[in-house]
Amino acid sequence: MSRARFVLGLRIFATLLLMSVCALSMLAVAAVTLFRLRRFYSERIAAPFAKLVLKLWGIRIRLHTLSPFPAGQAVYISNHTSTIDLFALLALGLPNARFFLSGYLRKLLPLGLIGYLIGIFWTVPQTFPERRREIFRCAANTLQRSKESVYLSPEGERITTGEIGHFNKGAFHLALSLRAPIVPLFIAIPPAINPGRGLAAAPGIIDVYVHEAIPTGDWQLADLLAHKEAVRQRFVEWHRACQSGAAA
Repeated sequence: MSRARFVLGLRIFATLLLMSVCALSMLAVAAVTLFRLRRFYSERIAAPFAKLVLKLWGIRIRLHTLSPFPAGQAVYISNHTSTIDLFALLALGLPNARFFLSGYLRKLLPLGLIGYLIGIFWTVPQTFPERRREIFRCAANTLQRSKESVYLSPEGERITTGEIGHFNKGAFHLALSLRAPIVPLFIAIPPAINPGRGLAAAPGIIDVYVHEAIPTGDWQLADLLAHKEAVRQRFVEWHRACQSGAAA
């Protein structure tokens, strides 16, 4: 076995170990607090552990807050190019936010337990449209009652082509239903450190840009596709600016 493969194996083992410690620590705190402090579990336990995972891989987040996080409910969206994204988004500690993640990830036991405790909405593939619609309906009802924010990627999966992928409608339907602003997060990961769908990340810096919130209060359902494409075009422009060396 080469030294590089051995180091990668150690890092993967250490990552799983950290996630397991996080899950067990969170479960212990949740049991004491009667499972009522979802925000505390997410922002005070999961976020620091996510930072530790990134540190283990030698990755540092450089946050560019071009606009502050909204004080109230918001729908956070981002591009999705890498396995790194999950840990970076958790590490940001988005205020009072829940997450949409692929239900496939529940099979990874530590992540499944963490997801249950921080209130993740688990999704199914696009090939199950009725089930997806039901998941989004239930999520919208939950968020309307709780007034919590939420994160989801409109691309729906990791896009490793080096471009911005197709945007699905779910995030925009959700924002329209909640009448909550959309907060775009652009994640710029240098190709040299980006593991794509894999785990072989290299040390380096990733840039996360928090852009100005997009109001949805006057949106109409008939114009939803146009709004979706207009937001996607912003990501395309930020991506081009990043490639050219300008700030995204």
